[in-house]
Amino acid sequence: MLTPHATSEYGALRHVAMRYASDVTPDLDGPGVHPVLTRQKTTSSWQPYDPATVRSQQDTLIDLLRGRGTEVTLLDAVPGCPVQHYPRDIAFVIDHVLVMARLNSTHRLPEAEALAPLLTGAPHVAHLDEGTIEGGDVALHAGTVLVGLGEETSPAGLGALQRALAHHGVDREVRPVRFAVDGIVHLDDHFTIVAPGTALIHREVFPPAELHFFEQHFDLVDVTETEARAVQANVLAIAPDTVIVTAGSDRIAGQLAARGLEILTVDYSEVTRIPGSLRCTTLPLTRA
Repeated sequence: MLTPHATSEYGALRHVAMRYASDVTPDLDGPGVHPVLTRQKTTSSWQPYDPATVRSQQDTLIDLLRGRGTEVTLLDAVPGCPVQHYPRDIAFVIDHVLVMARLNSTHRLPEAEALAPLLTGAPHVAHLDEGTIEGGDVALHAGTVLVGLGEETSPAGLGALQRALAHHGVDREVRPVRFAVDGIVHLDDHFTIVAPGTALIHREVFPPAELHFFEQHFDLVDVTETEARAVQANVLAIAPDTVIVTAGSDRIAGQLAARGLEILTVDYSEVTRIPGSLRCTTLPLTRA
């Protein structure tokens, strides 16, 4: 029986769910493109990707994780879903509760439904009653849950999360994180907690009040506009002192190494052709 548990973004990663890319790729152009995607193209780079190459790069990450003692569960494929290799968005764990996301894109709903077999018997699973919220917008910090209010997550979803956590006995404040620009895909493309008191940040997309909050609570490693568009802020902490970054993130890796962190690197260049990377392709189920 799965017993989800995570109290931070950097606890030792014991169990993670992943899903391979499908052979279906998203429609990025043409008259039928959703307005949300049109806005997101202003802050992120979207390019067609080769599914087989994405799966090969995922295998490299899976081998790395298993070599570090992390159990990797591969979720079943969902026919017709072009971004199913980003399971971070379909659910997230807060303390002892696994929260099922409310996805903003209707074509992604089957992705969340496919998680159900893994949850059989799980003691605390929360289903939200309104709004939208996706795991890429959710970050755990001390006694709070930070929730980015970008294109995919709504204030109503944030409120539903607060109520659900209270119902399941989780005593955390759910704090909204607002952006200074439209078109934000997810919080974790621009802000990621990587270690105790340390975070990556792309400052340009946040208003002064949010920057003040981050400066008060974290040692911030700045991410440039170019690095953010390459999704280099979307890293994966697998222990309090260990972070996986993408190949080519040399400057960011150097900044993190200078803070005493062990840096592991994988080639994720094909995965990041649409705005998701290491954090997006992993759904932590248990962190020590």
